Amino acid sequence: MADKIEPLAVTASSLVNACGVGELATIEAIKTEKSGLQQCGYPNLEFATWLGRVDGIENHPLEQALLNFTCRNNRLANLALGVDGFRAKVSAATERYGANRIGVFVGTSTSGIEETEKAYREARKNNGVLAANYDLLATHNIASLLRYVQKSLNLTGPGQSISTACSSSAKVFAAAHRHIMSGLCDAAVVGGVDSLCLTTLYGFNSLQLVSSEICRPYDVRRKGINIGEAAGFALLERVEHGRGKVTLKGYGESSDAYHMSSPHPSGDGAALAMNHALQRAGLTPGDIDYINLHGTATPSNDAAEGAGVMQIFDKIPLCSSTKGFTGHTLGAAGITEAIISILALEHEIVPGNLNLQECDSSIAITPIRHTQAAALGNVMSNNFGFGGSNCSLVFGWYP
Repeated sequence: MADKIEPLAVTASSLVNACGVGELATIEAIKTEKSGLQQCGYPNLEFATWLGRVDGIENHPLEQALLNFTCRNNRLANLALGVDGFRAKVSAATERYGANRIGVFVGTSTSGIEETEKAYREARKNNGVLAANYDLLATHNIASLLRYVQKSLNLTGPGQSISTACSSSAKVFAAAHRHIMSGLCDAAVVGGVDSLCLTTLYGFNSLQLVSSEICRPYDVRRKGINIGEAAGFALLERVEHGRGKVTLKGYGESSDAYHMSSPHPSGDGAALAMNHALQRAGLTPGDIDYINLHGTATPSNDAAEGAGVMQIFDKIPLCSSTKGFTGHTLGAAGITEAIISILALEHEIVPGNLNLQECDSSIAITPIRHTQAAALGNVMSNNFGFGGSNCSLVFGWYP
């Protein structure tokens, strides 16, 4: 059993992904059912797939004082910090609480690994000697994103960088909640960033998980994932401050320890995470109006999640995977889909399960195919990572 928790208000958020820069670009894509996925290239990629690539990110500059953090991942972070009025809202929060009382909790699986890939390719041309300007700690190190965000926002409170594959930036909400409730900080910036790189592209392809076609979550003929990149952030504060209506009501975390890359086929870990999220929110399964499914479009993942959902819900609420819009953004999937869930509440829409042509009848849940209007009270967002590192989040209106 998990105890009911005090909710936290989501008082600001920002989002960048293949659908565009800023939250409205993603909402517009969802409303018009336009995917951000493209049959486009990536340097030194030699197999066919669709990518969720953010246009022009290669040339996006960082602040002059933070140029040593320059990498694709931190460029995405900088872009997301600068949209949707997010940076200004964090500055206002800093005035309220002080820079040392705002925590930063971020998730990533790639960090700036693209810089290491480049460095090793250059080293091969130089007798194995790495370039003098290659900075592992400021780019590829898993704490690079955390250090960059803290410095960029001038925050000096507690910080944590989480890397649990595809649940990384969902688990930041849980970490932030624990820190705020324990008195270690008064507010928190949570977020996640993952960027395209050859390591993940070829790595997932070697596992036969990458589709050469556009991804079709929960479709009977689904062939795998399309990898995307994204960045997103949210500001969490206590609800009594009255600076936000949508709240983080609950979170649930679990670990399958079943297999290094495959989920537990019966969905036991997924079900445990969803159950704990509901308990912490003080809700029953019937209180959930929409589930943003993890829905990667791999045969095993969709089937396992479906089995987990069936363990919890007698009557399946409206549900869909939004990866047909953004691609699977890996370490940024948690924050991307959490913000999409929040936007669904605010804009009173349920995103369609893009590219779904024929539901897999062996899975006992049926995602909605097309975006539709709906007044929602509570939504759940699921993210399940390699090794069975699972996280479910519940967002809803505060009474």
